[in-house]
Amino acid sequence: MLDHRVGSLTSLLLPLSDRYLLLPNVAIAELIDWQHGEPSRDTPPWHLRTINWRDHAVPLISFEVACGSSLVIGERARIVILNTLGGNPDFKFIAIVVQGIPRSYKVDSQLSFVDVHLSALELAAVQVGDHVAKIPDLEALERWVMGGGLAQAAVLALRVLHGRGQVPAL
Repeated sequence: MLDHRVGSLTSLLLPLSDRYLLLPNVAIAELIDWQHGEPSRDTPPWHLRTINWRDHAVPLISFEVACGSSLVIGERARIVILNTLGGNPDFKFIAIVVQGIPRSYKVDSQLSFVDVHLSALELAAVQVGDHVAKIPDLEALERWVMGGGLAQAAVLALRVLHGRGQVPAL
């Protein structure tokens, strides 16, 4: 009989200003350079602005601010484009600010869980090499963005860019 258990999973350790996030490789669409732009107005403080990536209007957020910490945009800041999980064809990506280049790690079932404070957007904390990494709740993050109206605003921005007018109800 075949054993279908996964021996290891390739993951990326994302450096933020006050924590590390650990995500499976497949959750990340792309790492791009920092893009300067005008900050968003009349949106939650964790929403920095909407960026254009591959003809998609993508909300750029600060995970740290969403978790109650301060905003930091360091000189090594980059943007990670995350794939969304909800299946909405008009809302496929979320962008988050990272503070440097993510590092690849192979993780397996022997991960050591760490007992530390978790925010509402974090599922667990694990030891990865010398770092404690938080595992983000991507579904909750997506609900936050959707709940803040940012997904609908991103769809509107994209449709205006392409001259298609109205935004469907999300």
